[in-house]
Amino acid sequence: MHINLSGKVAIVSGSTAGIGLGIAQGLAGAGARVVIIGRQQGKVDEAIASVLATHPAANVRGLVADLGTAAGAETLFKAEPHADILVNNLGIYNDVDFFDTPDEEWARFYEVNVISGVRLARHYTPQMVERGWGRVLFVSSESGIATPADMINYGVTKSANLAVSHGLAKRLAGTGVTVNSILPGPTFTDGLEGMLKDAIAASGRSAREEADAFVKVARPTSIIQRAADVREVANLAVYLASPLSSATTGAALRVDGGVVDSLAI
Repeated sequence: MHINLSGKVAIVSGSTAGIGLGIAQGLAGAGARVVIIGRQQGKVDEAIASVLATHPAANVRGLVADLGTAAGAETLFKAEPHADILVNNLGIYNDVDFFDTPDEEWARFYEVNVISGVRLARHYTPQMVERGWGRVLFVSSESGIATPADMINYGVTKSANLAVSHGLAKRLAGTGVTVNSILPGPTFTDGLEGMLKDAIAASGRSAREEADAFVKVARPTSIIQRAADVREVANLAVYLASPLSSATTGAALRVDGGVVDSLAI
């Protein structure tokens, strides 16, 4: 199977690290012109360098913008008015107890994790419809269908991603524009490593070993019994962004290592 995205412009939100950067690298490797976006110039520059280190001939450019705000979205629209592929990856998470989470934190999570993707999809999909082709991808989470007790506000926003994606797919029926969600499970990223830094220091294990141990304890239903690699998640995203996925839309596809114990979604 050969995926060729030459000539396609791909915008990936939240793409200076973790899954977003992995997806940007995968899209660049398939020939897409990739736009990397982050809030800090240094992080954007590092991400571009990372892509070029893997794919020296990649066409990649960067933009500094806070896409968790309307002003940041407008900055993106002015700098990059056109997209063939939109990956709504931007997201935040923490492990705060339900009773310790104030209204302001609920609102912040919803603004960043949900509304940011709504804004971008609302802007870019009409152009895709005019051209008769486009790919929109929302990065949700297994927490969107199996809400963790210690991350309820996060899980709610990831459920909302699924609803927006499925509804927008139906709204764009017959246009040649597909809309899908992917649901990663625990993935070995800088974010997960940071969350486990105290456990790493206490155990003396490597970050990778601690991440895999975390999965076995916190997500015992995992079938692979380890954290996924970023590339394993990115591979699914690249396929969904390609012409090969033309009959897949309105779908929520899990790349969670089997954490969710279900025959369906």
